Formats: sequence, structure tokens, C-alpha cells
Amino acid sequence: MSVQERKQRERAERERLIVATARELAEQQGWDAVTTRRLAERIEYSQPVLYSHFRGKREIIGAVALQGSTELAVAVRAATAAVDGPRARVAALAHAYLDFAARNPAVYDAVFRLDGGLAFAHEDTPEPLKDAFAALLETLEEVAGEGVDPGLFTETFWAALHGLATLTRAGRLPPEDTGPRVELLVNRLAIV
Repeated sequence: MSVQERKQRERAERERLIVATARELAEQQGWDAVTTRRLAERIEYSQPVLYSHFRGKREIIGAVALQGSTELAVAVRAATAAVDGPRARVAALAHAYLDFAARNPAVYDAVFRLDGGLAFAHEDTPEPLKDAFAALLETLEEVAGEGVDPGLFTETFWAALHGLATLTRAGRLPPEDTGPRVELLVNRLAIV
């Protein structure tokens, strides 16, 4: 292994450590607790080393968002592949999405609520964000209905899921009613 390859590997490992530490800190204490000073202390590198990887917290949030989008896409695809029939796939998609949001609140915030400097719904949207949407679209396009744009249908269904995730987490909706809400959503919005 050349010196250059070793340096690149070490740089990638430091970057993974920064992102993993930011995620951990955000999940434990919220995104307000994630500062470059605290990250530097936790990973035992200087702040200038952090700044050599990320220009600031916004880029760190963006890196977490990209990672979280990839994980969300994997979770949705795994859940929908495990069941048969369009209605069951839509229900599995909804449960996987809501479970992801509940289990990973800081990551969910990085993807959908915080400014990570990432473009959504643009030509330059990063691939992990496009893929997370594609994971939803793959299942929902089969139930969109004749004459309905599958992309618009997916956006609407996604907005409903996001509302459920956000309102449940904020204590506005009781979590024990998530199952009946998903059933209602699948039965009324995704009629098959």
C-alpha cells in the first residue's frame, strides 16, 4: 500500500468517525449538543482536523442525512420485499418508514428537518436522497391508480407518513395508535 493510499484510508476512517460520533451525540442529546468543539473532544482530534473534513455543522448534518437516506432506503426495500401483494407492501413501507423515524430521531431530523445543505427535488440532488425517494416510489407507483402521476402520489403518501412521524414524536398523536393510522392510510389513500 502506498503512502497516498494509506493517507486516503485514514482520512476516510476519520470522516466516518466524525459522522458516527455526531450521530451518536445527536441521538443522545439532540443536534444542539453537536458542536465541533465537542466532536473534537470526543474523537480526540483537533477542531482544525474536523474542519479539514467538514466546513461546519451544516456539512456534518448533510453527511448524516446522506447516510440516513441510504439506511431508510434499505429498510423500506427490505420490508416491502418480505411481503406479497400491493396492499401488504404499502403497509410494510409505511411501518418501515415510521419505525425508522422513531428509532433514529436525530438521523430523521438530519434528513428531513435540518439544513444539511442538500438539494431536494433538483437535478443536483445527491444520489442517496434520490434513492430513498425511489424506494418509496417503487412500491407506491403500483397503487397510484390510473391517470395519477406516481411521483405526485408518492410525494403525497410520503407527506402523510412524515406528518404521522413528526406528530407522534412531538406527542401530538399517541404512539399506540400508529397501527390503526397506517391501516387507515393504506385503506383510504392507497386503495388497491
